[in-house]
Amino acid sequence: MSSERFNPKAVFTAEELAQVRARSDLTGFLCVFHAWVTIGIAMAVYAVWPNPLTFILAVLIIGSRQLGLAILMHDGAHHVLMRTPSRNEWVSQWLCAFPVFADTIPYRHYHLKHHRSTQQPDDPDLILSKPFPITRASLRRKMLRDITGQTGLKQRADQIRRGFAGAGLRERWQTFRKRLGRQTVANLVLLGLMTAFGKPHYYLMFWILPLITWQMAVTRLRNIAEHAVVPDNNDVLRNARTTYAGPIARAFLAPYWVNYHVDHHALMYVPCYNLPKLHALLLAKGFGPKMEIRKNYGEVLRLAASKPQAAAA
Repeated sequence: MSSERFNPKAVFTAEELAQVRARSDLTGFLCVFHAWVTIGIAMAVYAVWPNPLTFILAVLIIGSRQLGLAILMHDGAHHVLMRTPSRNEWVSQWLCAFPVFADTIPYRHYHLKHHRSTQQPDDPDLILSKPFPITRASLRRKMLRDITGQTGLKQRADQIRRGFAGAGLRERWQTFRKRLGRQTVANLVLLGLMTAFGKPHYYLMFWILPLITWQMAVTRLRNIAEHAVVPDNNDVLRNARTTYAGPIARAFLAPYWVNYHVDHHALMYVPCYNLPKLHALLLAKGFGPKMEIRKNYGEVLRLAASKPQAAAA
């Protein structure tokens, strides 16, 4: 197994492990608070200066923070977003997962299988990385479908169909309550808040639209960067990828340290807010040359779209 090549207890001292694994209710809550405040500010800027530029910026910023909420839900699924278990579950569900039509609990079961079998035949996420590399034309088509909402609408339609599955009205209602009930409540709260500010149409403009457009595009980029075209499917330091991100990339593409993905796989119970510290420790201990690290997301996209056009014919 890939984990046999990297033993954290043999690499780090007990004190170092304690430092990078330290969880904080306050820090976790501040990350979630930051996401929602950023979303609110983006809407407010458009409300004060309504023009095409502020509209596009709001959609991009909100879409990236919606991905950010999914990333913080991911930490909740690992039980590391907050130190107190009950707070970790409530915050990851009601403030992160449900607003973006997700659910921490089923995601947790699915995602931990991915960690146990990363890039192996039984990895449930292998479908996301296996097709790569692809041609530039194919990548452009995929990104265009994401940005124009085609991918998002298809996924939401599939989710709604599953949410109403059943033979009769009673069974369909029970399925809806189980699969989409709490997500619907969270979104009704969002709609109510925007209505209270006299902007009910903002729910479609600045919640649903970013969710089915830019959020889908950056989620695809995240998936590509994390595992596509990695050099060794059997090495935990090389079957995932860390991609360095500057301030603009962190704002629009890679919120909440999601770019430190090798580090996350090396020690999956490290909160996202401690991943930069873990990365620095790994580099200090000489693991840099052994890790799959890329300088930026442009480099990753060139690698992912490196298949010659003729080879695809």
